[in-house]
Amino acid sequence: MAGKLKDWAGTIKRDVYAVYLAARDPRTPWYAKALALCVAGYALSPIDLIPDFIPVLGYLDDMIIVPLGILAVVKMIPPEIMEEQRAAAARAGEIPVSRTAAVAIACIWAAAVALIGWFGYRYFSD
Repeated sequence: MAGKLKDWAGTIKRDVYAVYLAARDPRTPWYAKALALCVAGYALSPIDLIPDFIPVLGYLDDMIIVPLGILAVVKMIPPEIMEEQRAAAARAGEIPVSRTAAVAIACIWAAAVALIGWFGYRYFSD
């Protein structure tokens, strides 16, 4: 069971990078590129929607969102392109960290906190 789970995790890692590569391929449809960049950015980002230190939920979002996102993107990308990118991902072996996605997600969180704070201030100051 543990070996099967480890193989599945390795496949997910490879597919995350393959999706990232496919998003940069000019033959990939634009809608698949947009979703691929979102999924790869989320998967490679050190910042999560639900932080990992929250028991169970912190890792549960990664175990559900990333595989479902990858599955959706893989279905949108033509099979021949996906096979090429999977081979390239297997050769690369190392997954890059998306600092741009981390900054974007941090900015979204900061804007959300600021907006909630502003609304709270306006609501309670009257």
